[in-house]
Amino acid sequence: METSAIDQARVNEFAFETTYLNTSSCGLLPRRAVEAVKALADECAAGIRGGAGSFESVDSARAGFARIAGVAPARVAVGGSVAAHVGLVAASLPAGAEVLAPTREFSSVVSPFAVRGDLKMRYVPLTELADAVRPGTALVAFSAVQSADGRVADLDAIRTAAAAHGARTLLDASQSAGWLPLDAGPYDYTVTGGFKFLLCPRGTSFLTVTEDAQKTVPALYAGWVAAEDRWNSTYGPVEELAVDARRFDEPVAFLAYHGAEQSLDLLDGVGVDAVYAHATGLAARFREGLASLGHEAVPGTSAIVAVPGLGGREPDLAEAGVMVSARAGNLRAAFHLYNTEADVDRALDVLSG
Repeated sequence: METSAIDQARVNEFAFETTYLNTSSCGLLPRRAVEAVKALADECAAGIRGGAGSFESVDSARAGFARIAGVAPARVAVGGSVAAHVGLVAASLPAGAEVLAPTREFSSVVSPFAVRGDLKMRYVPLTELADAVRPGTALVAFSAVQSADGRVADLDAIRTAAAAHGARTLLDASQSAGWLPLDAGPYDYTVTGGFKFLLCPRGTSFLTVTEDAQKTVPALYAGWVAAEDRWNSTYGPVEELAVDARRFDEPVAFLAYHGAEQSLDLLDGVGVDAVYAHATGLAARFREGLASLGHEAVPGTSAIVAVPGLGGREPDLAEAGVMVSARAGNLRAAFHLYNTEADVDRALDVLSG
């Protein structure tokens, strides 16, 4: 019997002791990523490495994310957090510009705009976002998949509406990249925290910027790592920033990126399309089981399942070894490549009492 790439990855790369359905909070690290982090830590401790890590690994992770996002590496900047990436975009907007976002959008997506104090923030329900774009809208900022309840945005409608009114788009793919196929190309900006469905260590985050948008984003992190010639830009002002999106790089945590290089290689080998079919299939099984128990989950086909009003059961599930999360009153379970039907059934058994 032929073993699928997902089955091989589950057996070879993961060994966890709980029923882990909490990837929306933090993804599990593959063995190969853990080994890479340990190897770098050991080298740094032993004094056998000339620096704290390798830019080759950073650039390999950049290329790995670019493959998953469907763009060239020249459009990808690396950093440590989504909020920092969004801050660059916020700094590019003129005073008085209107930013449109969904109500109850994740804080990191909207706060960098809101704290400026001189931008016009407008919020509408996610389902009304496309219709709410108007000629005065400068930017539409939203998540592909909502953190609180797993709802998937109408990506095509929002992009079409933004283009019709000359608005730029910022897509947060933190809750989607890794299970939902991503095409970052049509968006002016995408931001993605790597420590969820991309299975990277915390401290990895990716920003994509179109060539046109690169002309307006300020290079606020203009240290030597953002220079076209890194090693000849270590003293004095940087004379030439990188000619592509690398000019927006933050100085990164090498340990995190040595692990990320391996995690992204694993996902690339398995294929996001395969993960999508697997994870959404498990989520559908969970929704059906919830309905049989009298619980109504947020409808949809997302790999993230949220049950309104059931967040209070999270401690009971944790005590039984089923790891989920409680968000905005919802019980939230997330399914990924390492999960199985047995995980679904175990969670349902606990919920059934």
